[in-house]
Amino acid sequence: MDKQLATALFESLASGIRLDVFRLLVKNAPSGLVAGEIAASLALPPTNLSFHLKAMTHAGLLNVTQEGRFQRYRANLAVMQALVDYLTAECCTGHPEHCFDAGASSICCD
Repeated sequence: MDKQLATALFESLASGIRLDVFRLLVKNAPSGLVAGEIAASLALPPTNLSFHLKAMTHAGLLNVTQEGRFQRYRANLAVMQALVDYLTAECCTGHPEHCFDAGASSICCD
């Protein structure tokens, strides 16, 4: 991954709605959800959601497949893992396995 792609991914996630969508799709991996299920789960108007889904798909954060008249969205977990790897590649002089326990976090999570 290069800096330009990493920046584009972060820009695509720079919205509370998009973070909610991505996290919801991660929870529903690998099957994903159709747009109507996403909208209902997050109480979003479909027109508002379609704008965000399009931006996230264009950035590569989501994969979409046509199922009849519906579109099923899935989180692109490989891209997200590549972004995390890019961010931590130089940790501890190129040995990120020495820097942190991947299961632990100093930030409280919900």
